[in-house]
Amino acid sequence: MRLRDWALRPGLRGLAALLLSGALAANAMAADPPGYRWRNVAIGGGGFISGLVFHPTQAGALYARTDIGGAYRWNAGDARWEPLLDWMGEDDKGRFGVESIAVDASDPAKLYIAAGTYLNDRGSEGVILRSSDRGNTFQRARLPFKLGGNEQGRGNGERLAVDPNDGRVLLFGSRGHGLWRSGDAGTTWSEVTAFPALAKSDAAAVKAWNGMQPVGIVFVAFDPASGGDRKASRTIYAGVSTRETSLFRSQDGGTSWQPVAGQPTGLRPSHIVRDARGRWLLSYGDEPGPNTMNNGALWRFDPADGSWTDISPLAQSTDTQGDGFGWGAVSVDANNAEVIVASTFNRFSPGDEVMRSIDGGKTWKPMLAGSQYDRSGAPWTVDSSPHWIGDIEIDPRDPDRVWFVTGYGAWASRNARAFDGGAHAQWEFPMRGLEETVPLALLSPLQGPHLVSGLGDIDGFVHDDLDTGQPRFAGVRFSNTESLAMAGQQPLTMVRTGHFHDRPAGAVRAAWSRDGGRTWTAFASEPPDGEGAGKISIAADGARVIWQPRKGGHWISADFGKHWQVVQGLPKTALVEADTMQAALYYAYDASTGKLYVSGDGGIEFQEARGSTGAVGDWFRAELRPDPRGGVWIAAAWRGLLHWTPGKLQRINGIDNASSLGLGAPAKAGDAPVLFVYGKVGGVQGLHRSDDGGKRWRRIDDDAHRFAGMIRHVTGDPRSHGRVYFGTEGRGIWVGDPQ
Repeated sequence: MRLRDWALRPGLRGLAALLLSGALAANAMAADPPGYRWRNVAIGGGGFISGLVFHPTQAGALYARTDIGGAYRWNAGDARWEPLLDWMGEDDKGRFGVESIAVDASDPAKLYIAAGTYLNDRGSEGVILRSSDRGNTFQRARLPFKLGGNEQGRGNGERLAVDPNDGRVLLFGSRGHGLWRSGDAGTTWSEVTAFPALAKSDAAAVKAWNGMQPVGIVFVAFDPASGGDRKASRTIYAGVSTRETSLFRSQDGGTSWQPVAGQPTGLRPSHIVRDARGRWLLSYGDEPGPNTMNNGALWRFDPADGSWTDISPLAQSTDTQGDGFGWGAVSVDANNAEVIVASTFNRFSPGDEVMRSIDGGKTWKPMLAGSQYDRSGAPWTVDSSPHWIGDIEIDPRDPDRVWFVTGYGAWASRNARAFDGGAHAQWEFPMRGLEETVPLALLSPLQGPHLVSGLGDIDGFVHDDLDTGQPRFAGVRFSNTESLAMAGQQPLTMVRTGHFHDRPAGAVRAAWSRDGGRTWTAFASEPPDGEGAGKISIAADGARVIWQPRKGGHWISADFGKHWQVVQGLPKTALVEADTMQAALYYAYDASTGKLYVSGDGGIEFQEARGSTGAVGDWFRAELRPDPRGGVWIAAAWRGLLHWTPGKLQRINGIDNASSLGLGAPAKAGDAPVLFVYGKVGGVQGLHRSDDGGKRWRRIDDDAHRFAGMIRHVTGDPRSHGRVYFGTEGRGIWVGDPQ
């Protein structure tokens, strides 16, 4: 887009005199982007694995689904997870969470994934992905409704199932649109209108922050004994998340459905599994999870005589303080109906537990109490106890291996049968390759480690080794680290702000470090106004910080929070960044108005700079990156990429959208820093690089690493030419090096 076209668009003619003269024209993108090697920065887990699915006959065939980070296949030979959905691009935004996974018992190469993250405006219509090569490639069928891979009940399941006797037949239980069937191996789908309307009712919904949220059908299971080779199963079970009658059965291949007689009521089912004797085990909770579950039970149903037996391993608490819990999941040894494992859910005291029985549920032993844990791959888990155990599975080919998921990854036992003989259970954390974190702030310092990170739920890390999991920050521990900043002239001096999920009384949501982020000390106090962590910046010499709490304006301190004063001259919505070289210089950009502000007195007072971009909209997140040679670069969403130097504001032509920006080391001293922009350049969406100050650009990411368009927090490395880091929403931190 040419400058005059941009400046004279309807509603923007008044911007023609906004000193955008001298705008830099971006040349056509080079046809041959430089090759890059991409890899995850190793943390080890970090997010909610919502389900595990084994193939019943193929040894080592295991798949994992996550709430926001795609799906994975276990590589037993390399003992690592292989991501299956990283190829999803911008058009698949809202589909990176996985609702369910299904395998074909008769064909280990067949794999099906129900993908869709949210039911609200952030979500897209769901898709059923089908693969004939274990997830190397996929075809898709679009569904006429949204899925909820990151909604309530996401640990229930599986909602998607393949008939073990006829792989052409699949069933999918939706949240609010009933039961759906495919008779052509997932190519086309139609609703099973005979399924009870209860699945679409308010009874099958739960209260959420924005009203009632449908949970609907939480599992579908075919009875393999009711069919034969290429003869479809006649008996099918489906569970509806309701405290009313919840388990339904079809005995005519899904044509008609009836409630199973004698079933328990008052609780919602979460999982179902069939044992080797043809009986069915079901786990229940009063809520679908994962946020709450205060009551529950474990039941066994025998279709031979219609009997139901309560085999709950632990009695419910009668404590009036609400110390109840539910049962997240249940599994049974594929070859021994007497061996059962089950997981508590939301048991706060003494904590969640995995219970094991070797006598069919008559007696139970806790597996986690007294366990031995191998945390070598993820040392940060040392103070993370298992929680949100929404699924548990016994490996059908290796009875020593019991896998269970948590809110931060999955654990697997090494010696389940030895545990039965009295040994302590031994657990490992096999999370290599499965990096399901949400980075909220990335920093590449000028000294010390090349990367420091702030993340959701697990705080943050100093990454001394990018390929090995590291311990978490020491001294001050947040749930989320939401902002990180470094003093440009004192690169080991850093500040950060964070959020507490359960904030201790008097806890301050900011901290400072003098050793490159290894140890942290809390600020003396918070600003008198505002809420939440917000954003923080620090002067180049480390002498002053400006903290912008959420809704609190801007506050400056020269003593790490002992005293605060209001910053003058800024609207509350302005984003502040300190210059990396000049201690007295600060920049601020207000996306709601498009105005730029500058302070030359150490951030005490700001003045509006000459020039404006026009409003971006306050829902957009702009990014400021000071240029070591002077001035500041601004990623201004659909306003593109801007460069300001005193007296001149330039818009880089050809940048259609700049959602994230990073500066990296130049090829040689004195050259322009390398620019990395995630956005749309020359009509092409991706991660782009410029070595000449924005004149020419190359796309450097590839079609195998798209992450549903959710690339954030782009950061160049100031000491390694061409290296770039970025965060994703659910696939962790990535580093790219030129090959």
